Amino acid sequence: MYAEPDLRELPLRERKKLRTRRALADTALRLFTERGYDRTTCDDVADEVEVSKRTLFRNFATKEDLAMAADAELWDAFLDEIETGPLTGPVVETLRRTIYEVLTGLDEDWDRRFLATRALVAATPALHVHGLRFCATTIDRAVTRVAAATGLADGLRLRLAVEVTIAAWHTASLTWSEAGGPDGRRGLIRHLDEAFSALPDVLALAP
Repeated sequence: MYAEPDLRELPLRERKKLRTRRALADTALRLFTERGYDRTTCDDVADEVEVSKRTLFRNFATKEDLAMAADAELWDAFLDEIETGPLTGPVVETLRRTIYEVLTGLDEDWDRRFLATRALVAATPALHVHGLRFCATTIDRAVTRVAAATGLADGLRLRLAVEVTIAAWHTASLTWSEAGGPDGRRGLIRHLDEAFSALPDVLALAP
């Protein structure tokens, strides 16, 4: 079962790094939301957190990565869970369980940050494009890790299994976020249940 690291159990240096990263992501999301993404610079974020711009870019490679930290938090944890395994049974079902485990283990404030990020992406074309690239990269990374964890060939069927899983997530999370995130994470999980349950009927869909 995935669980976020307990800062109290980490060495002081690691605790400071994680706190700085979270402060940068939280501050950036607030400033981007209040002032607008295009009108807020990385210098603005670094100054607000009182760190150097070099520190900011040690934590986030680009301004887009900074804005979409909540997405990366989910998918980095997802990919780590795949790597630690074990992965048994049908791939789509295993990946579905992995998403649920990660969602359950994320901190309580993640919902707010994710919803704010979705609103920001919807209003910012550059972030929409970045999100498409991020999704493609995540699929590639997931396929590679599932292949390594299961011994399955990195071929058509495995890639389709991963893409179907992420498509179900995307549909569920988009529906949930566009409605304002009703009932918090439990509502998101219900939307996920509906999306995954619909997959067999989707394959048989006809006019």
